[in-house]
Amino acid sequence: MVRLDIVSDPICPWCYIGKAELDAALHDRPDHPFEIVWHPFQLNPDMPEGGMDRRTYLEAKFGGKDGAVTAYKPVVERAEEAGLDIDFAAIGRTPNTVDAHRLIHWAEAESLQNRVVDALFSAYFREGRDIGDRATLSEVAGTCGMDAAMVARLFEGPSDIEDVQARDRQFREMGVSGVPLFIVAGRHAVPGCQPKELWLKVIDDIMEQAGQAP
Repeated sequence: MVRLDIVSDPICPWCYIGKAELDAALHDRPDHPFEIVWHPFQLNPDMPEGGMDRRTYLEAKFGGKDGAVTAYKPVVERAEEAGLDIDFAAIGRTPNTVDAHRLIHWAEAESLQNRVVDALFSAYFREGRDIGDRATLSEVAGTCGMDAAMVARLFEGPSDIEDVQARDRQFREMGVSGVPLFIVAGRHAVPGCQPKELWLKVIDDIMEQAGQAP
């Protein structure tokens, strides 16, 4: 197996699209060699613990609705090309994502990271749910096969908060300033939202080098 590390934030639309493109390639190559591990990065590391009203956030970041529409236009277009629905109008709050990253971290022990990441993207971008809310996160965990009650209890304590924040800082110290970032076999960094065709080529090249026909 070849490890594919993905540095991401569940409120990053390019991460949502980038995963869809990767998933499409993995679907076409069911014998792909990747073992996928997700890592935390916060687009808004200074976000208040309880998040922020979405309109206030857009005012601060883009100067208001018109600026946001302009900034998100290429996102919407690319999402449509990838067959994804994004309902920005449904998003009422921009969350602090530390707890969402804690959930993704816990999901790794149960080999449920990909399922949890999918569910978080869907909850935020399609349903407009607040994925900074611990009750919401516990419910998401339950729908993915985790013990929702156990997750809720973990959220009551400080478990893994420092670890998530330290890993976020580590990537920033390495020069990472945006996500998604894909790291193939611990050596090759592939930044940004890449098309399915690139991933098919990467997979085929890896399998060819291993002496396996794609």
